[in-house]
Amino acid sequence: MKIISKILRNIFAYQIFFSAVLIFSMSNTVSAKNLVYENNWAYLADTVMGGVSRGGAEFSAGALRLTGQVSTKNNGGFIQVRTRIDQTETVGKSGIKIKVKGNGDVYYLHVRNASSRLPWQYYTASFQTSEKWKDITISFDEFEKSATLMPKKLKPDSIKTIGLVAYGKDHEADVSIANLEFY
Repeated sequence: MKIISKILRNIFAYQIFFSAVLIFSMSNTVSAKNLVYENNWAYLADTVMGGVSRGGAEFSAGALRLTGQVSTKNNGGFIQVRTRIDQTETVGKSGIKIKVKGNGDVYYLHVRNASSRLPWQYYTASFQTSEKWKDITISFDEFEKSATLMPKKLKPDSIKTIGLVAYGKDHEADVSIANLEFY
């Protein structure tokens, strides 16, 4: 029990330190709220359902970086980082703007909302990465539903989470996101 308590104290201290570093390192003023820095992100992989993909996420060089090996073995095939969204953030907005770079592969944004009740229900949009940073805008109308028993169009005012996802094929994932905001 003492070991667990010590580990939890170390994790808490690391989170406090990391939050302070993140806050003080942000010197640029932006007109929209950059959710990469403002929100907490959680890593998730297909291992929760028996898959064998592995990876991780870390803040590095002013961005959130998702890396790992995606494997479709054992009915798997994804790694992701996901963050919760305050539904008031999307009021009057038309889409999502991201600043990304990666290994040249295609990656996805998965949006879950009030109609996404089951784990395989989400709205998805893909984007191509390159080795250089680029800004990408994705209209809410471009998101496609993942399952038949969902409304055809994404309702922005009901968004609950957004995930940055490496998905659907065997590959080495490496994607960084420096900005995520609604426009």
